[in-house]
Amino acid sequence: MLPSLLDRARDLPERAYLVARLAQETGMLWDLRREGGVELARALLRGAQNPSLIYRIHGANIPDRLGVVQGDVAWTFREVDDRIDRVARGLRRRGVRRGKSLLVMLKNRPEFLLVSAACARLGAAAVAVSWRSRPEELAYLVNHSGARALVVESALLGVVDEASRAFADPVVARNVYAVGHGGGAVGGALVTPFDDLYAERGRYEAEVGADDEAAVVVYTSGTTGKPKGAVRKFPKETLAGAVRFLLETPLRAGDVHLVACPMYHSTAYGFLSLSHITGATAVLLEEWKPEAFLAAVARHRVTTTAVVPTMLHRVLALPPELRAEHDARSLRVVFSGGAPLSASLATSFMDAYGDVLYNFYGATETGLVTLAKPADLRAAPGTIGHALPGNEVLLLDDAGLPVAPGAVGELYVRNKMLVAGYHRDDAATAQSMRDEYFSVGDLARRDADGRYFIEGRKRDMIISGGVNVYPVEIECALEAHPHVAEAAVVGVPDEEWGERVRAYVVPRDGATLDHGELTLWLRGVLSGAKVPRELVTLASLPRNPTGKVLKGALASVAPLERPS
Repeated sequence: MLPSLLDRARDLPERAYLVARLAQETGMLWDLRREGGVELARALLRGAQNPSLIYRIHGANIPDRLGVVQGDVAWTFREVDDRIDRVARGLRRRGVRRGKSLLVMLKNRPEFLLVSAACARLGAAAVAVSWRSRPEELAYLVNHSGARALVVESALLGVVDEASRAFADPVVARNVYAVGHGGGAVGGALVTPFDDLYAERGRYEAEVGADDEAAVVVYTSGTTGKPKGAVRKFPKETLAGAVRFLLETPLRAGDVHLVACPMYHSTAYGFLSLSHITGATAVLLEEWKPEAFLAAVARHRVTTTAVVPTMLHRVLALPPELRAEHDARSLRVVFSGGAPLSASLATSFMDAYGDVLYNFYGATETGLVTLAKPADLRAAPGTIGHALPGNEVLLLDDAGLPVAPGAVGELYVRNKMLVAGYHRDDAATAQSMRDEYFSVGDLARRDADGRYFIEGRKRDMIISGGVNVYPVEIECALEAHPHVAEAAVVGVPDEEWGERVRAYVVPRDGATLDHGELTLWLRGVLSGAKVPRELVTLASLPRNPTGKVLKGALASVAPLERPS
């Protein structure tokens, strides 16, 4: 007990300072009222780090401000906090307790937030998976995660029924909670209406030890092999890390944040949580489409959002007259991440919507690592920016030695936000670690001004004639051509060179690509080994639901033209 109290006393000044600075710089200070101050003081003095405290504090401090909006749903922070308590009580009564796991397979809807926060109060793990999962994928995720219950869309109950035949633990099929369903048996699954979880009212305090057990498990996209479950817990440094990031951004109290990416993806849920720390109103976009995105920005006067680069591309691909119908002048901050942001795309988006673009680098496993502000993207388009406070970044060669300035190395990071590891996969965890630094396999370089640039994934690097070729550099060069909308570059086996470079390109609307002309143009901007020996024109690039290009699927897409 005594060491714990001493640790809290030692940490309190820094945490209190960071929170006070955040409150002043974001304008939260002017919203502070006695009830909210009491809840905040209690959390600081207890050293609590449970992420659901965001809603407890705002429920007392700004109870009547809208916290979540979607369609006919418009819940205040007081209502959100109350519903989290009720869902926590309902889940606990049904056996979801400290140290247990619950799998969430929902579209972007308020219930996703409620379940995740309720699990935090229980000390349970919320396992977020894609609502597009097929039955065999769902069965694997349930079995691998050890989930004891499911919260799903009513429209997905057929998938659950089919998957349930392969559940290792049959109890899971009897603990299915469906949003928008009346309950009863659906095949081999026994379904309870989600609304039944609201039955018990009353404040539900986070259980003793819940802060240490609460977790979010996010399964990586699995573009190669089976997906891995990254386990993110919430140590005492979590709040400080989030506040340090917020202080690097222009996020403000009273913002309206549009959740555009799928909430099972780290980008969406991470930025929703960051926005809610400042007391922003979150507008949930159920499913992303470019025109619906712009319409939501105009309708709700959205000030901030977080997207992946392909979303920016698809917005810009809309006809100019259609884009002009939607007033997007309220946008102050657009975060982009999750995949490389090409120089041409960054510049084109800012030219169209102003200097509001912030390119971040991070991963489910590492949290946020770097941030490029609009000035960085103007000075060095495509950069992922400087390392954020609290991050130590190393660029290492295959021997684990630092690379020379300007050279490419594997990016390793150490911070207080690293995941606890991969669930039930010690080998993958060990393979990703080097002396307390974590890598997800990305290659990067650092310029003389301290800015970082992603050069691709280590597994994607092409070795042609003994020369290391980084696909991202070629892709950026291709996308700078006025007739190319998107590009993806891979290596294919070659008897003479080991590997040769093949580029898949998507033409801009109305454009025709002349492969000979494009090759000549590339020779003017790339050295010989980097110029693709093959060019293939596609109508679109295959992607997973979070926007990442599925390079392994490129060869199976029917080309618009034969390879040249």
